[in-house]
Amino acid sequence: MQISKFLLAPLLAAALPAQAALSVLACEPEWAALAGELGGDKVKVSSATSAQQDPHKIEARPSLIARTRSADLLVCTGMDLEVGWLPVLLQQAGNAKLNPGAPGHFLAGAYVTALDVPARLDRADGDVHGAGNPHIQQDPRNIAKIAQALAQRLAEVDPANAAYYQSRYKDFSARWQQSMQKWEQQAAPLKGVAVVEHHKNMSYLLHWLGMKSVATLEPKPGVEPSAAHLAGLQQQLQKQPVKMVLRAVYQDGRASQWLAERSAIKPVVLPFTVGGEDKAKDLFAFFDVTVQRLLDAAK
Repeated sequence: MQISKFLLAPLLAAALPAQAALSVLACEPEWAALAGELGGDKVKVSSATSAQQDPHKIEARPSLIARTRSADLLVCTGMDLEVGWLPVLLQQAGNAKLNPGAPGHFLAGAYVTALDVPARLDRADGDVHGAGNPHIQQDPRNIAKIAQALAQRLAEVDPANAAYYQSRYKDFSARWQQSMQKWEQQAAPLKGVAVVEHHKNMSYLLHWLGMKSVATLEPKPGVEPSAAHLAGLQQQLQKQPVKMVLRAVYQDGRASQWLAERSAIKPVVLPFTVGGEDKAKDLFAFFDVTVQRLLDAAK
């Protein structure tokens, strides 16, 4: 007995596997969130780090190696942020699609203007990044530039869904531009406000908002503050007042709390990236929380 081709077609279609989603591995949560915004249901995204981790320092665990081995696209900051662990991870994973120079290797830092580029490189100066400050995710204008480049790269790696990615990008870009205008209007009172940073990782945020950093808790990048350094900083602030001392959620709060109590300034913990606290669940909420936290402290 012959089976009608009209009956057979649905059976064959059901037997065929659905097109697999593009596997995207992000080095940091902000790029995982951005890839999700642009990729929608065409991508499966994971992050190698969380907001509770120092992105400079992670271990290439077997589970992370396995995710790297099966990924189609790697999205990282670059600018030497992951230099301590990403080369080892790529070597152990052996995924040629993600090697530097391949379409599957995307570095967000290539699409923005770097701040804090050092005039010299000397280990005596601490953990200095030769390519400039890599914490670019704290300026939404950088996110806008990187989003355009990442949408193009998604289309290059997955040309069958190029139109979909471009449509997602246009929608994201429109919402992002509106949100940037809102944040900048809200943050107008922050212009000129002086702060102390725990580590030199708030440069892009402060540059965007017109705020200024007068000192860091760390005597050198990556070197935890000593009691003597904090005491000297306390004396400095008597002559050069600031409104607040800033730290990222993953950083130890004892030094900033010590300085805040003795200098009558406010200690402020910022989410630093997506997932830094419950409310900062996506890129839009991340900046909502960040701007509001600074405004509250500046009052």
